[in-house]
Amino acid sequence: MKKESQYVSKKPDENGFVNYTQVEHETWSLLMERQMKIVQDRACQEYLDGLEILKFPKHEIPQIPNLNDRLRKQTGWEVAPVPALIGFDRFFSLLAERKFPCATFIRRQDELAYLQEPDIFHELFGHCPLLTHPLYADFMQHYGQLGVGQSPKIQKLLARFYWFTVEFGLIQTKNGLKCYGGGLLSSIGETVYALESDKPERVKFDVIDILRTPYRIDIYQPVYYVIDSFDMLYKAVNDKFIDQIMLASQLPEYTPKFMPAEQTEN
Repeated sequence: MKKESQYVSKKPDENGFVNYTQVEHETWSLLMERQMKIVQDRACQEYLDGLEILKFPKHEIPQIPNLNDRLRKQTGWEVAPVPALIGFDRFFSLLAERKFPCATFIRRQDELAYLQEPDIFHELFGHCPLLTHPLYADFMQHYGQLGVGQSPKIQKLLARFYWFTVEFGLIQTKNGLKCYGGGLLSSIGETVYALESDKPERVKFDVIDILRTPYRIDIYQPVYYVIDSFDMLYKAVNDKFIDQIMLASQLPEYTPKFMPAEQTEN
């Protein structure tokens, strides 16, 4: 989860507050206005309930200390400011401590539609509302605990599981198929695509299948995995989860359902 970044996180002051520019606040406002319209009928109810609890401001970037006051009261989680990209060891350790890592930069306005790197809008709007849900919050902590101290090979497969659940997961509800993944819910295009396009496959949640499925970060996903409840996620990250990862690592990957990324010469 660490690579070269074109963005630099903004350093909080001694009280945890960040001095954002007016342009950065305007960027947040633009993202909020468009995405709130998109998620209302497409996000799961647990996520929408979390939005109501956290009450993100519409016209300025939330300050993490203020957000943490509300988040801690719900599930004991908090948001931890980090550099733009962090390594696996730091990532898993923070989750294990019920701390969600969040870079404090926001994307430029020429990248409103798509950004490969997770900015503060993606992290807060996409992920934090579900951290108000007790079962999901516990799942996230257990997931982090499983990754602490593991080999890079296992951590890489844990990241793949995260990709197809926490980032791009779908959930079947009494009101139909909905989004719960933060990568979906912070994307104006893929939120709609994941639910309404006839191009991607929507596959029943299966741990081994997920661990054998390759992905690319720079395209709309060709495969989405569907859970029936958050209890499925919670039960998946049990004491035998690492054994399942070891089993999956010995099996061949599924054939990618996407074209390889273009190779560029150094």
